[in-house]
Amino acid sequence: MAGADMWSTGPAGEAVTSDGGLVSLLRRAGGAEQPGERVVTAPVVCRHCDWHQYEVAAGECFCEGCCLPLGIADGDVVPGAPMWQLVPSGAPLPHAEGDSLTAADMVRCPAGHDLFQVGVTYTLADDGRVRRLSVGLRCPLDGASRLYVDNALVVPRTCCS
Repeated sequence: MAGADMWSTGPAGEAVTSDGGLVSLLRRAGGAEQPGERVVTAPVVCRHCDWHQYEVAAGECFCEGCCLPLGIADGDVVPGAPMWQLVPSGAPLPHAEGDSLTAADMVRCPAGHDLFQVGVTYTLADDGRVRRLSVGLRCPLDGASRLYVDNALVVPRTCCS
């Protein structure tokens, strides 16, 4: 899906609705490419505190409730998945590895808000491995949403990377 840096408008409010909301955006982002692949789309809820809003910076989503990071680049967004690396499929990945985090790295919606609901779409191969991943952000205050990771290829993480 082109335009991962562009924001779209949608309904404001807490609910992550499928009609014009984050889940709808993610359903359009990635799809099955091989026979037998299955596409899963879901909003993300923190496994530590059961909260659903995140601050986003430098390739990480930090839970507003417990401040723990949600590891997009290491498999944390899909429960039970092994560690992985993401390979961009077109748009560069939003990751500043090795760089110190600055206020400029914080993602903000066009209205300047910095808390987001996060959703994922991932493609499962017929053997159950995650093959591709898209991550979307949605501002519950104004409904603005965008793709944060656009259909990245998922590869197993090697022991030393």
